[in-house]
Amino acid sequence: MKIIPFYRNERQLIQKAINGNREAQKVLYTQHAPKMLSVCRQYIKDIHFAEDVMIQGFVKMFKHLDTFKFEGSFEGWVRRIMIRESISFLRKQQFVVYDDEVYEDNQSNSSELVSDLDTEHIQRLIDALPQGYKMVFLMYTIEGYKHQEIAKMLDIAESTSKSQLFKARKMLQEQLQEQNIIGYGTR
Repeated sequence: MKIIPFYRNERQLIQKAINGNREAQKVLYTQHAPKMLSVCRQYIKDIHFAEDVMIQGFVKMFKHLDTFKFEGSFEGWVRRIMIRESISFLRKQQFVVYDDEVYEDNQSNSSELVSDLDTEHIQRLIDALPQGYKMVFLMYTIEGYKHQEIAKMLDIAESTSKSQLFKARKMLQEQLQEQNIIGYGTR
């Protein structure tokens, strides 16, 4: 069976979605939902909450779709919405704490030997970080934001962003060393 694309290009698809075409909106959602759920899941540990935030992000995206200026990638624009929605959710839940204490994760299994890091294992290590460390780490290393941008988005000092990143990296390196995974994340 040969699949014929319903829309020839993304710009046409977005324009139809802006004009209220439900099929175009469905196609946009179907195309981007898996990646955007992954983005939300990076920030929010519970998959059910991550799904809720993703759906809220898509509602916001469709509501403001007419503000997309076709400058840069559409996926990047949607991704930024999902990141902001994730941050908003975490703030409302009061899960984010920015302080100078280093927390221990009592649930980590230091006797586990892992020879190959898979995505799920890496996600568990990142999930074990305190929420403030995790948010700054993801925004800096995964999303590519600069400390000044992170500080503005999270309403923290730029030096706090740098400190949180340093501490997050240190905690991840310690976790990897405890699990006998030497060499990952060190320079």
